[in-house]
Amino acid sequence: MNIYSIDTFNKEFEKLIKKNAYKSLEQEIISYFFNKPIEQLLSGTRLNNSDTFPYIKKRLLGSGGFRFYFLILIKEENLYLMFVHPKTGSMGAENIDDESKSLLYKQVLKCIETQDLHLVQLSNNGKRLIFTKVE
Repeated sequence: MNIYSIDTFNKEFEKLIKKNAYKSLEQEIISYFFNKPIEQLLSGTRLNNSDTFPYIKKRLLGSGGFRFYFLILIKEENLYLMFVHPKTGSMGAENIDDESKSLLYKQVLKCIETQDLHLVQLSNNGKRLIFTKVE
């Protein structure tokens, strides 16, 4: 499966990993999203009613951990990371509101259409994420 991200996700990720309290974020992404069959990635709260391109909100590390928002295009085997936020700590926040969820969904669809995406891959040692702009 291919994993992509949009700029909104990248900006939040970069802000968060600079803080000691959120150092585990990168490893959580690697552990959860990489080398898994699509069926395992479909757990979480579906924010749309689609079976072919589900928009999912997923909690990692329990109620005080991180919230991820992502879209999966099942037939194409593509996953799009859209947004992440912690639930606790200095940058912790409640879940985003419905309007923000809707804006993210529209944004990711536009990014897919225009190929304004980053391919997310693992480094050679599998311990770091590499974000490469799609050309």
